[in-house]
Amino acid sequence: MTKLRTIKKPTKDEYPPYSIIYMELLKDDGLVLQHLNENFNKIKEFIYGLPEEKLYLRYAEGKWSIKEILVHIVDDERIFAYRALRYARGDKTELHGFEQDDYTFFSDANERSLESIFDEYEAVRRSTITMFNGFPEEAFVRSGASVGNINNRTVRALAYHIAGHELRHIKVIKERYLGMSTSNGVL
Repeated sequence: MTKLRTIKKPTKDEYPPYSIIYMELLKDDGLVLQHLNENFNKIKEFIYGLPEEKLYLRYAEGKWSIKEILVHIVDDERIFAYRALRYARGDKTELHGFEQDDYTFFSDANERSLESIFDEYEAVRRSTITMFNGFPEEAFVRSGASVGNINNRTVRALAYHIAGHELRHIKVIKERYLGMSTSNGVL
């Protein structure tokens, strides 16, 4: 694999306040692309280590299954990577949000094999890493917003959002679905 660049961690004024739950899970070492690469492999190994029946588990009524969470992570990554591309290229068009529950409902994640989910996950992850690795340095501080000029983010904040969002969901899987501790780190 090509050498992965460093991307400075964004400051609090580069992302919406709710994103702190993602940012606080990430190291301030600039190695977000390396972490995205490594975390995919760790997550795949962890999920494949679970008994199959756990993949359909919901910790409460109306909550997603583990398979649905995995597909949600992929969907979110795809959407936020697209936003990063738009902002990196200087596109100031306000972008619409997405309704994550609709995406999950229509994903049919529970009908898919784990292999097909991870095939897609890996393809999206490689694309995300390659895209961020290829941006010119000045692109990382460019920003954009969603419709209504809310949720402003810089390109580098989007890279960190993708990485932190993934960790947040794995943390939830471990703690709420499996009763595991994450006091020593999510992965």
